[in-house]
Order: sequence, then C-alpha cells, then structure tokens
Amino acid sequence: MRTVIVGGGVVGLTTAYEIARAGGQPLVLEAARAGQAASHGNAAKIALAESAPVPAPGVLLQGIRWMLRPDSPLAIHPRLAPDYVKFLLAMARHCNARDFEAGLDVHLRMGADANDLLDDYRADGIDFEMHANGVLLAFETRERFEEHCASLPQFESFGHVPERLYGHGAVQEREPALKDSIGYGLFFPSDRQLEPDSLTRGLVARITELGGEVREDTAVSGFVRRGDRVTAVLTDSGERIEADAVVITAGADAGRLTAQLGVPLPIVTGKGYSIDYTPAPVQLRTSLTLEDARVAVTPLDGRLRLAGTMEFGARNNEVNDVRVSAIRRAAAQAFSGWESADLTGEQAPWAGVRPMTPDGLPVIGLLGELSNTVVSSGHSMLGLTLAPASARIASDLVFGHRPELPADLLNRISPHRYPAGPRHRAL
Repeated sequence: MRTVIVGGGVVGLTTAYEIARAGGQPLVLEAARAGQAASHGNAAKIALAESAPVPAPGVLLQGIRWMLRPDSPLAIHPRLAPDYVKFLLAMARHCNARDFEAGLDVHLRMGADANDLLDDYRADGIDFEMHANGVLLAFETRERFEEHCASLPQFESFGHVPERLYGHGAVQEREPALKDSIGYGLFFPSDRQLEPDSLTRGLVARITELGGEVREDTAVSGFVRRGDRVTAVLTDSGERIEADAVVITAGADAGRLTAQLGVPLPIVTGKGYSIDYTPAPVQLRTSLTLEDARVAVTPLDGRLRLAGTMEFGARNNEVNDVRVSAIRRAAAQAFSGWESADLTGEQAPWAGVRPMTPDGLPVIGLLGELSNTVVSSGHSMLGLTLAPASARIASDLVFGHRPELPADLLNRISPHRYPAGPRHRAL
C-alpha cells in the first residue's frame, strides 16, 4: 500500500515509520527540509509533566490583559479575519475547568506510552540523543505553585507522582544552579530530554532502510479525488503522485490543505521561540521549566536550550527581539552565575509556528467522508510528546484497524465512524 504523507515533521516521520514497520510503502513529501520546521526548535523534551492543554480557566483573559506587554509569555495578535475571530471565540468556550480536565486526560492517555515507544525506536535501530533526567517545574510564587498542584491528582492517576518541594532551599537541593528566588518546585522523574534533529534524522534513515522514501523540497498544491477516496497528490512542480492512502501531517498548514478536500479545520498558528547555547552557560542536573516566565530550560549534549512564549495568530517565522530578550532575562533571573557566564556561544534565536486548536487537542482521524485520507495535526507544543501515539493511531487508520488510543479524538473529526464517548465535544 503506497501511502503519501504530506508533511515531514516529527508527526509525519513517526507516522511514516509506523506504516513502514507494518509493511506499507510510505512516501513523505516535505515542502522544505525534513524535521526543520516546528520540530527543530521545540523545547527538546517529552513533556509528560506539562501535558495540560493550552485553553485553561483564565488563559484567554490573561492573554488579553497581556496584549499591551510586548514581552509577555502569551500574546494574542488582534485581527478581524472571520476564521481567526471564530477560533478565539471557540477557544474562549473551552477555557473552563471541565474541558481543561477532559483535555488533560486525553493528553495523558496519549503520552502514557511515549517513553516505552521511544525505547522501542532505539531497539529497532533508530539512533538519537535522549536523556532520562526528569523535569523540575520551578515556581517563584506560591500562587502559581498551588494552581499547578490542583491538577496533580490527574497526573498521579497515570503514575506521574512528583516530588513536591516547598520553601527556599528545598528546590536548590534538587537543582543547585537556581537562585533563592525560586521557592517552590515539582520534580517529575519520568520526563525525558530528546534532541529533535537527531530523532528526525534517525527516523529518515530508518524509514529509508524499511523501503520508504522521504522527499524534501516538495510542496503539495492539491489532490485528486474520486468519490470517497483521494487517488493522487499534486505538487507545486506539476507532478502527480498516485496514492492508495494519504495522511496530512502538515502542522500549521494542515487546515489549508484539508480545506481543499472540503473539510476546513480550525487550526491557527502559535509562534514559539528557542535559543541554543554551546557550550551551556550553566551546568544543570535536570531539565527545568521556569513556570512564572513560561520558559523551558533543557540541557542537551554540549549545549543548553531555552524555549518559550506563545504568539497566537503570528503570520510568519520572524524573530521578535523583545520576546527573545524576555527569554534571556528569565534565565538571568533564575540561575546563579548566568550574568557572569560566557554567553558567546549563543546561537541565532529560532522562531517557528505550531498548529493550535480551539480546545488544545490534536485533530486526528479519517477526514470527513473520505475513506483513505487521515489527518494528524494540531499538536500545539506537544509534538514530540504526542507524536509516537499519534503515529500509531494514524497507521491503524491507514490499514483499516480500529485504533487503540483514544476514540475521543476520532469523534471530533469523524463521529459517524466512531460512537461518541462521554467526553465527546465538537470543536
């Protein structure tokens, strides 16, 4: 079975890998370079501890309050485009406790096997950089700490039981590089760190070994449809590629592509930033997230990555120096010795857009009435964490199997195929 996969980020490549392992013939079409869009500059970790969906009680109101702060962790670009306004209104409806808890439950179920699946990748010969150092969520204020603690019972029900660190000195015992201003912490031992470029390179190599193909610099312009099937994919160069099945994993561009097949998806862009330092300015025992500033700090082999901020509705990948400065400032305020450290190893800041949905959950399922076309997008900032499970779901759908995980997601896009469960809500 020849399956054309549109999009060569981590979601597309893991999907191609699963299809190839199952005996299919995947062909990945990537408009630029495989793994070099949103996958390249992410926070470089399997973020089980941070699986909460973006829409949460108070999030949209906080974003509106921050609109006049150019360096705020969350920005909502004001635009009057009807689809964008509709998206924000839909997101506002999901900023409540019930939807937040339901979304967190879906993410935790999808991420439950992430570490085991990545271990399987390695056992199958995929070579990539991965560390199992856990993650420390670090808080300056008791308010933010207690806010996060309110959702811990859900994490603990999935076996993610953190060490709670109270008072000055307790957090520093876990991570000595932190300043005394960090007074509260939650340490999750099961989170991992993963260098994304090494994973996507390894996936490309293994897909090729299994008989698949990854074609770069190949943008998709359209599709050929006959009845309830897509029979071919068209490229910008005029090539027509015949297909037995199609999987759309094009990230922030997925909505535009699915609209050509009559199913527009409510996906908008959310721009994030990252900065790499080689060598690392400070030596850390573990990965961290500076929760008050919403900045992730991930130690990798020979370097340190800072990642953060969210800009809803960003139209390009241009770097906003004000936002980059805010990320740098968060590190300087949190780590002892940062001001005097050698920062000459800072690389050029990166910015890229992630696919965001109104309820914060990925969109995965058979597309509309089509019987051979699957979409898998909308993973927001959890692409690395959710990609292994998403790939299993998409591969099952391609081969006509009922996916093991989880019907809630499929109901959102193809409810006529899967009985609606108690948590089903439309976007």
